[in-house]
Amino acid sequence: MKQTCSILLLLAMLAACNAPVSKNEKQAASGDSVHNNKLIIYQMLTRLFGNKNTTNKYYGSEEENGVGKFGDINDKALDSLKTLGITHVWYTGIIEHPSMQDYSSAGIAVDDPDVVKGRAGSPYAIKDYYDVDPDLATDVKNRMQEFEALVIRTHDHGLKVIIDFVPNHVARTYHSNAKPSNVADFGANDDVTKTFSAQNDFYYITGKSFVVPKGVNAGGSDFKSPLKDNKFAETPAKATGNNVFSEAPSIDDWYETIKLNYGVDYKNGETKHLSPQPSVWLKMRDILVFWANKHVDGFRCDVAEMVPVEFWEWVIPQVKKVNPQIVFIAEAYNPKVFQQYLTQGKFDYLYDKVGLYDAVKRLIKNDSLANTNDIVNLSNADSAISSNLLRFLENHDEERIASKGFAQKGENGIPGMIVSATLSGGPVMIYFGQEMGEHGDGKEGFGGEDNRTTLFDYWGVPAHQAWMNNGAFDGKSLSKEQKKLRAFYATLLNYAKNSDAIKYGKLSMLPEEGFDKKSVAYVRNIGDQIVLVVVNFNRDKTINLYMQMPANLFDKKSDRRVVLKEIFTRQSIEINDLSKGIPVQVSPMNGVIFEVE
Repeated sequence: MKQTCSILLLLAMLAACNAPVSKNEKQAASGDSVHNNKLIIYQMLTRLFGNKNTTNKYYGSEEENGVGKFGDINDKALDSLKTLGITHVWYTGIIEHPSMQDYSSAGIAVDDPDVVKGRAGSPYAIKDYYDVDPDLATDVKNRMQEFEALVIRTHDHGLKVIIDFVPNHVARTYHSNAKPSNVADFGANDDVTKTFSAQNDFYYITGKSFVVPKGVNAGGSDFKSPLKDNKFAETPAKATGNNVFSEAPSIDDWYETIKLNYGVDYKNGETKHLSPQPSVWLKMRDILVFWANKHVDGFRCDVAEMVPVEFWEWVIPQVKKVNPQIVFIAEAYNPKVFQQYLTQGKFDYLYDKVGLYDAVKRLIKNDSLANTNDIVNLSNADSAISSNLLRFLENHDEERIASKGFAQKGENGIPGMIVSATLSGGPVMIYFGQEMGEHGDGKEGFGGEDNRTTLFDYWGVPAHQAWMNNGAFDGKSLSKEQKKLRAFYATLLNYAKNSDAIKYGKLSMLPEEGFDKKSVAYVRNIGDQIVLVVVNFNRDKTINLYMQMPANLFDKKSDRRVVLKEIFTRQSIEINDLSKGIPVQVSPMNGVIFEVE
């Protein structure tokens, strides 16, 4: 990463060097609210993280392909995440969901495979909100105690715990064995003769029975079970989680789930019946409080926009009475309602998928429509809420950067990752294996060959397993290129976490003079702390310019000595006469971050 800085950067940087620190900036720097620390989130699919088995058989069972356990996330693993710069670990797939494993000896009902996706099942089809997934436990009967020990272990390493809250739908086989005795199960008191009632927990297709979608081959051709008969007893049928009000969802629908009823009558103009509060509201509040009392530090709320904003407005303040610092992150995709879900809905953070992620992905893929003007325009449009937007280049829903369908190699994600981590003081997230360039190759099972790491099956993740090195978590099995990529992530994430200019600073997008539509530059500054960022999304073109500085912009500062330090190479350059201009050099698919010393 041998690059030097741009005159454009210096221009904005020096102009802002002596700018006063605003009241808001001083308050931000004081660290007195939940938003004043930049969250660096590491998402792991918990069942895959600790798996050392490399068999990777198509539709393989737990015994064949292996599964990670709570205990695999040991002190060495957590140390490695801390060193990477992580502040929060999103343990994905914690809450119990259906699978094709038989845990009946532990008092857990066997699931009908015809409504389970993959051998391991979807973590977003919740079977029991009050329990953890038995796959993750070494001793299934003590699974909750093993999770509680993981929470303590994580906290002991100075890291915080995020888990999923899945409010919109449950598994078709939902039944809670672990709920408190005074809690009624979902649907237990429903009037199933009504297609809609605000006091029903589910929506019903009266007079119809559920039909398993055509094409379902539960567990693959080799999976044998007396329950695998392409039938599932559900009469009357219930509406499917992705708002399919039919007894016969398709294989592309969330057919394994049931839509929960928050008082919205979707069949009659989406009219809302919110007073008195629907019973689902009360049940969900109690579930959130239950997990808050387990000392989790945050919830990533699945498809939050599919739940009425009035529910969030009501429930989030109640949960924050248990822990005022608990964080709520909404999986959200409609920018038109972002402000509403932050202000009325009380969320701390929202996904920034359709904005920055999509824009950066186009640039990385060299799409014909890709243009760094999109980043500039988004920075202006999102300025009021930028610190509330969670930026990422990977998660369980998205293609791996290094996959054939995305960028072919992890290094091509470098410029996009720099932008994602430094454009605002809001949170940034990576997905386990991303930092080593995981490709996501393989037809694992239900998900098929889709450039992603499977959400539904037992599997080993090769790049991550190389870092894990059979439980040593020392990276000794990584290639030279993988080690270099992980070092890049460690430098970037630690810097973003610790730099006041990145966390709280003003953003100034720089003029496009001398740059093309595949390059962008900006300054982040607070007081006299100044950070300069230049990224180059060109696949085969180096930014290599020598630019003359307009002297009138600097007054008497034209002969000022300036020293710049680049954070990745740790190389410094000294500028003794700004009037002579500054060389600009950034190699293809790369970027630089300079500090003013």
